[in-house]
Amino acid sequence: MSSKNIVLLGSTGSVGTQTVDVALANPDRLAITGLAAGANVELLAEQAVRVGARSVALAEPTDEDAVRAAVSAAAARQGLPDPRPSVTTGPDAAARLAADPRTRADVVLNAITGSVGLKPTLDALAAGIDVALANKESLIVGGDLVLDAAAASGATLIPVDSEHSAIAQALRAGTDAEVDRLIVTASGGPFRGMSQDEMRHVTPAQALAHPTWDMGKVITTNSATLVNKGLEVIEAHLLFGVPFDRIDVVVHPQSQVHSMVQFVDGATIAQVSPPDMRLPIAYALGTPQRIAGAAPANDWRAASTWTFEPVDDAAFPALGLARTVGAAGGTFPAVFNAANEECVLAFHDGRLGFLDIIDTVARVVDKHEPDGELTYESVLAAEDWARDRARSRVAEVAS
Repeated sequence: MSSKNIVLLGSTGSVGTQTVDVALANPDRLAITGLAAGANVELLAEQAVRVGARSVALAEPTDEDAVRAAVSAAAARQGLPDPRPSVTTGPDAAARLAADPRTRADVVLNAITGSVGLKPTLDALAAGIDVALANKESLIVGGDLVLDAAAASGATLIPVDSEHSAIAQALRAGTDAEVDRLIVTASGGPFRGMSQDEMRHVTPAQALAHPTWDMGKVITTNSATLVNKGLEVIEAHLLFGVPFDRIDVVVHPQSQVHSMVQFVDGATIAQVSPPDMRLPIAYALGTPQRIAGAAPANDWRAASTWTFEPVDDAAFPALGLARTVGAAGGTFPAVFNAANEECVLAFHDGRLGFLDIIDTVARVVDKHEPDGELTYESVLAAEDWARDRARSRVAEVAS
């Protein structure tokens, strides 16, 4: 098996750092040739030295010589050769790196947080490069733009989220025509079992206390509201072409079954493993061959109990709202996502209550009037409108 060249976007985040670990543990299979980060130049420099990157990109408009100096300093600290990578900085640096021929990329792993990841996804696909997608927002807000870009170039979208990786693995058990339903599992977040009244006064610290995963502020809060699961339902619809009425969500607090596929004969195939993102990362990068030892397996000699329960739609209305905007398509998912991001920031700043997050998002979505066909420009315009509308509503609630 030949080695794959990987360009890693969002390298200093949780998925990014684990991707570096996976690649370094498998040098015969994976080589990271390009790295992009937001603002953490020190960690980016250390990673560049460790992987011997040919190119690095930083979203902050930092002087390129300062980035080169940071890489040289990191090489001196680690006692390793200075890779002397090419350097790109500025807001569009990740997008430029995604399609940079100097990296000779076979796969771009997009682990950027938020819809800012859309442009790099589109540019990589337009260049005919496969995209391993940990940045679910770029597919959700881009929708058919992303699917059309992949189809036009012949590039492949490869899921990295644990739920969608699980579905992709389970789908290998049958043909598309044999698929009856997709079952996406959810941990239930920190407020599982609570009513809306009980959640009325929860704090940001409580919302960030996720029982299973260690994620960033926005994603962890989205898991508490179940917005994240709603986004995953939209993503599953787009990735696998299964209608929304055939995508179910079930609460599974132990987070061992990462999702399932039910087939027409009544068989259900589940992908099971301890909660560890290194496995779906390795599967995405190594596919169609698995990478041995990517993550620990379950110990089937030890006693364990797993439970499954339905989602409380009354307590967590975000899931139903996500299905509605996903079915509406166009710029509705972009409005949903942008308004939610603004509301999450307001919640953590103390300007909005926890229950007001989804109430505000729903009000913004309700006022949205799409304007023409879906384009990259219309997505950006819809996001700007949604953010402005959400900020206005937050101000009203706070006053």
